[in-house]
Parts: sequence; C-alpha cells; structure tokens
Amino acid sequence: MSEDVSSLKAQLEEKKNEIAILSRKLAQLEKGQTSAPELHHKVTSLNPLTEKPALSREDILRYSRQLLLPELGVRGHLNISKTSVLIVGCGGLGCPVAQYLAAAGIGRLGLLDYDEVELSNLHRQVLHGEENQGQAKALSAASTIKRLNSSVECVPYHLQLTPDNALQLVQQYDIVVDCSDNVPTRYLVNDSCVLSGKPLVSASALRMEGQLTVYNYQGGPCYRCLYPVPPPPETVTNCSDGGVLGVVPGIMGCFQALEVLKMASGQGSSCSQQLVMFDAQDSRWRSIRLRPRQPDCAVCGEKPSVTRLVDYEAFCGSAATDKCRKLNLLSKDQRITVQEYKCLLDTASPHLLLDVRPLVEVDICSLPFSLNIPLSGLAERKEDNLLLLRDRISQLKQQMAGDCQPAVYVICKLGNDSQTAVQVLEKMMSGSELSNFTVKDVIGGLMAWATIIDPTFPQY
Repeated sequence: MSEDVSSLKAQLEEKKNEIAILSRKLAQLEKGQTSAPELHHKVTSLNPLTEKPALSREDILRYSRQLLLPELGVRGHLNISKTSVLIVGCGGLGCPVAQYLAAAGIGRLGLLDYDEVELSNLHRQVLHGEENQGQAKALSAASTIKRLNSSVECVPYHLQLTPDNALQLVQQYDIVVDCSDNVPTRYLVNDSCVLSGKPLVSASALRMEGQLTVYNYQGGPCYRCLYPVPPPPETVTNCSDGGVLGVVPGIMGCFQALEVLKMASGQGSSCSQQLVMFDAQDSRWRSIRLRPRQPDCAVCGEKPSVTRLVDYEAFCGSAATDKCRKLNLLSKDQRITVQEYKCLLDTASPHLLLDVRPLVEVDICSLPFSLNIPLSGLAERKEDNLLLLRDRISQLKQQMAGDCQPAVYVICKLGNDSQTAVQVLEKMMSGSELSNFTVKDVIGGLMAWATIIDPTFPQY
C-alpha cells in the first residue's frame, strides 16, 4: 500500500514539474523573450524548481571546462547547442572551424565543398587523411566530425555553391562561415547572407599571413561595402599559386570558430567593423578599424541595386574555384603545346628553354636543360639577368646554321607567368639585335609536362 502511495506522489510531482515547464514556455512566448535576440534562441530545457537550465550528466562531463567560464556558463552553452552554422569550404580554414564548433557542441553543422581530397591537401586540411584521397571533402569532413561528437547534427553538401542554390542553403542556418579561396564565391556568400539577414564570419590565409572580418552583423558593413569592385583576376593569388604554411589557415580557422561561438552563445563579436591581420613570420597581430556600412552599397545600402543573386563569375571575371587560374594572354601562334616541345627535343632542334619561376620553385623541381631567370628579374630588367640572357642567346645564335630562325621557349608551373614573360621579352627585344628571335610559351607549363609527357616528373 505504501509503495502505491509513493508512486502516486512521484507521478503527481512529475506532472507538477511538466505544468511548470509548460507555464514558463507560455510566459516566454507571450512576452517574446529570447536569450540571444540576434540569433532567435530560446532556452527551453529548464528545471522548474531551481529555474536553471538543465543539462544531462553526459553533457556536463563533456562540456565541463567551457561550462565553468563565467562568460559562457550553462545558458551560453545551451544557446550554442541550438545554433546552426553553414561552413562554405572544407579546406584549410573549414577543417578547424568544423572541428572546434563540433567539439564545443554546436547544434547543427552544414559542410559544403564541391572538391575531393588530394594528397596536397593533407598538410593543412586536418579533417582528412591519406585513406580519404579521392573522397568528397564534405563527406570526409562529416565522417571525422561524427567520430568527434556524435551528438552534433552534421549535414554534408557535396556540391558547388551557385546563385541557384545559395539562398536556399543560407536561409537554413543561423550563421555562415566563409572558408572559400576565390573571389566570386566571396561575393556570392556575402550577397546571400545580406539578402537572408545572416551574419558572415570570413577569413583568408596565404603564405604566412591571415585576415578575418565579421560582415553583416549588428549593423556592420558587408563585403561589398569594403570591396564594391572585384580585383583584376590576374592580381589574385591563391594557395595553389602562392603557397601557404599549413598552420596559418589552422590559426585563422580557429579564430573563425571563436567568433562563431561568441556570437552563438550571446556574447557577440567584436570584429564586425574590424579587419584583424595575422603575420605568422613575426608572430604579430594587428587590427584595423573598417569604415561603417555604406548607404550606397549595392546590396546592403539604402537603395540596393542587387536584390537577387547574379552571375558572380562574370562579375569577377574569374572562375569560382580554388584551383589554379588559367590565363590567356597570347595568341595561338605565340604558344606551343608540351607535345610540340617534346618533338623539338627529340629532333635536337637548337633553342633556349627559359624557366621564369621563382628560385624557391626551381629548387623543388626543374628540367635540367633550362635556364632560370625569374619573371620578376625580367620585368624589373635586372642587369645581371639580362646579361645572362644575352650571353645564352648569343651562344645559341652561334649554333644556328643557315637561315634557321633561333627560338626561345618560356616555361613556368602552369603557363600563366610564361605568357607574361613572353610579352616582356618581345618588348625587350623589339628594335634590338635580338629582334629576329622567335619567343613562345609552353602551354600548361611543367605541370602539363608531368601529366602528358613525363609522369615521373614531380607535381606540386
């Protein structure tokens, strides 16, 4: 009999607790109260007796170190657990962002990337392993994240962000993190966030430097406010062209995750009008205050001209890809293929092969019969380089017989710098004793040579 009474009392107490929870929810809805207004969060898991947010025993153990922070606490953590974040790009920046957001207990992670894992990714893209080569980066990253924290909802998107799908994706998330490495995607992500009213945490990393800014947040500027016109495509360098030390995007990705967690927890970000720059060489940080939101901005201004997503590749004059760009500066008769150049070698036709890559790349690999003069040395007309070039051309001229026209072939990594070098050389030779020389570039450069002619030649 006493057991029945105890059971009934326990059930009654449980019902009272449920009624109290429902009453508090109703009161919150009627008053429109939220714990983090800018992200529309509601703390609904409450203990009616203590009026404190409730966490499971496992949650308390897992997140105990961040729960102890006065700046975060239980309520801040619960806000994080209800936040959804879309990460655009699962590379050097996106990997640490996803890793630390998942470890902190973010509610839902969208992982978007069109590319597949390559061996050259692994020195910086730490969610992928050797066994993931050839696998979609979004799926590889999602698999690693699920092993790290199975309670985080992880949604992989193996696709390219385009004007056709961007708004639909962005609108499903509270915060967007731009981890891309090309200009058209930056404009696309920015415009999607402005049109959807979402904050954007953006960063970049190249060589030994990194930058971070938070856009479209609490009245701050958007990307277009600062960069209304895209840069000329030939002036843009990405990691494939310029290189990067793997730890630099790791640091900047962690910084992005930090700003996301501050915003998600309700603390807010201090980077909405700041450009934070990191110099890894000198281990130095500095911050520049940015101009505020511009009234005449094309997308977030008072009278916006961009009210829907446009063709961003046409707007920027470049492809929305992280791969090395391919320039077309010369006519067909100023260029030869690697197959045609191989025929010249096979017939022992006298010529000069000029490698215009920087010395740091020549140290990696080179064709043994080439002469290295970096493009910068030609463009700046450094006297020692010009003397060396004239000397080699004179030697070549002495080898020529009859009316044969001497030739200089220019090569680089991908066939971009070599085209510029041809233009420089033609201008330099015009009106001189060298004006009768033929100057052409090798299409696709050394990477085409490695792919088509010599598979044993190193690729980088």
